[in-house]
Amino acid sequence: MSRIKRGTTTRAKHKRILDQAKGYYGRRKNTIRIARQAVEKAGQYAYRDRKVKKRSFRALWIQRINAAVRAEGLTYSQFMHGVKLAGIELDRKVMADLAMNEGGVFTAIVAQAKAALPKAA
Repeated sequence: MSRIKRGTTTRAKHKRILDQAKGYYGRRKNTIRIARQAVEKAGQYAYRDRKVKKRSFRALWIQRINAAVRAEGLTYSQFMHGVKLAGIELDRKVMADLAMNEGGVFTAIVAQAKAALPKAA
């Protein structure tokens, strides 16, 4: 029985790692041990930052809505409460876009939200 040689498998694995490390600085791009660590860490950063990106965009949308709503004489929390009471089912992404690009439409939404708020006694 002939022995099994694994040169092609190892080379393919190494090639895959080194291809992923393309563009890295120093030995991170051409030394398999260091490249493997660098690619692993890059994957961890990518996984984490896909989650962080969602948080960052939500925060940006809230800031934009808040700025536009304060110009209309409401706070963000009052506006969102009014939106819920009025039954407006637009998400923050869409409302932020309307606030930035379609001022008249957003003003109409703010008016609806104001009307839905209970009057302060």
